[in-house]
Amino acid sequence: MWVRQVGYVSPRLVRVTFAGPDLERLTVVHPAASVRLLLPYPGTQELVVPSWNGNEFLSDGRRPAIRTFTPRRVDPGTFELKLDIVIHGGGVASEWAQTAEPGDPAAISGPRRGYAIDRDAPCFFLGGDETAIPAISQILQALPADRPVQVHIEVAHPDARIALPDHPRVTAEWCDLTPDAPSGDALFAAVRRADLEPGVRVWVAGEAAAMQRIRRHLFEDRGLPRSQASVRGYWKHGRSGDAGDT
Repeated sequence: MWVRQVGYVSPRLVRVTFAGPDLERLTVVHPAASVRLLLPYPGTQELVVPSWNGNEFLSDGRRPAIRTFTPRRVDPGTFELKLDIVIHGGGVASEWAQTAEPGDPAAISGPRRGYAIDRDAPCFFLGGDETAIPAISQILQALPADRPVQVHIEVAHPDARIALPDHPRVTAEWCDLTPDAPSGDALFAAVRRADLEPGVRVWVAGEAAAMQRIRRHLFEDRGLPRSQASVRGYWKHGRSGDAGDT
């Protein structure tokens, strides 16, 4: 697999299009599924497929750069895969995305599980930070057109805001994170003040610690049945590397 095209969706979001005949076998059944992207070693174009030693993936004794992303679009007919990568300081994937050029090598594995939509649900609540925008966009496109949908997305900078897919009954809110606030703080506030009707289906993703707070609020404070919510930690604050998904 190789890079076919690189372009900016917004100042903080790079869309990378990959191509290659192996993508013919990549089938994504549900929205918000994920793939793992193997990147060249920093500063090189060396792409070494790792082996599993029973505990972790290693290449020549080194840990490879593997990051998890939500496919923005998969087209097996044209052998194309599009990934949106958030640009932020110090991340292997974000640094790679800013310098990637057509023809650069890459490899993927997956897909992993997505979100199975309950089409009998009366309404939906979608939430996340910048890394969850591709998954939220996919879910929004797949939801029944006659059901009300709340969307709340936390952004650390206004540049992260992009156009979301149209839905006839969506209400969308961009939640600005103040500079001194911990990741997920604005999203948690949006979840806490949200009006969640009986039977609502909830999907939320973002920073791991913030997702723990949201789980406790939904399941313990509000008594929401666990079967009605999917809350995913995409990345962990302070952990070396990139946000886990975008």
